[in-house]
Amino acid sequence: MAESTKTTVIKNALSDDIFAVDVNNHELLKLAYDSYLANSRTAHATTKQRGEVSGGGKKPWKQKGTGRARFGSSRNPIWRGGGVVFGPRGNENYTKHLTTTSKRVAVKQALTLANTAKKIVVDTFAFSEGKTKETITLLAKHKIDPRARVLLVVDVKDGMVIRATRNIAQVKIIRPTYLNVFDILNADTIIISKKSLPMISEWLTKVEK
Repeated sequence: MAESTKTTVIKNALSDDIFAVDVNNHELLKLAYDSYLANSRTAHATTKQRGEVSGGGKKPWKQKGTGRARFGSSRNPIWRGGGVVFGPRGNENYTKHLTTTSKRVAVKQALTLANTAKKIVVDTFAFSEGKTKETITLLAKHKIDPRARVLLVVDVKDGMVIRATRNIAQVKIIRPTYLNVFDILNADTIIISKKSLPMISEWLTKVEK
């Protein structure tokens, strides 16, 4: 028997330890935001050095007697079409390291800002059929603009959830342990499933040994 798609809004379900912390360090939020973007960046740009540019095997003109500056190769970096000095090589590492504890503090601060702005909704939604209409019904229930950026936090990211949301470009599904400052701050609305709350609490309050 298919699970019911009926949803219920849960009030006062957000823990103050996560959704109402003291946000007194906006620099940490910026570091976490920039770290997410940097770690998602890949080095595609690449240039050729003078030894990799084709041509240049013959001296452009003789060393003396022409009145021009001496040159040994047309692959010289100061010539048009020559090699590039200190250009990107495609192996640059743009990653930025942030400790696990700092990441969790930043996520809690971002969730607090979202909660303060009344962007967070806790619901008992379930996608039992894997159809787009289930997602549309969920958004309509909370009076969310279909064009708004929605972050959907689910306890299990299974095939039904993916099928139900994949045709709505502005909806992004994410598991609790993958919550990040970038997605939280850029979302217009965050819908959290009730089953995800214990997972969020366990992850963000976990003490590293």
